[in-house]
Amino acid sequence: MKLIHPKKATLLNSLALILIGISGYLIKSSPTALIPVVFGILLLLCYYLYDKNNKVVAHVTITLVLLILIALFTPLNSRIEANDTNGILRIALMQLVSLYTMVCFISSFIRARKENK
Repeated sequence: MKLIHPKKATLLNSLALILIGISGYLIKSSPTALIPVVFGILLLLCYYLYDKNNKVVAHVTITLVLLILIALFTPLNSRIEANDTNGILRIALMQLVSLYTMVCFISSFIRARKENK
């Protein structure tokens, strides 16, 4: 399977978090819906810094993505309990995009390690 470059995956993830977080805030008027927006902005910063110090930024980015992926399980459980289909879809989409970004980074790390041997 052909994956996109980790830098592009970071941009995709940051935009998804920002747009879905803002839409969640507009729908629910809950300030906690803006937490993914903050992480999206941090990922956007990582996207712009990616070429300057590739290894460090890549590791910071994947750490942020892992935190996002784990942190989204709590709101997903609460949306499931509330039977909120739109909320479930928003959170699941953020998780899927974050998971895809992690897969892109991990495959890139594996590829780089094989090339260095």
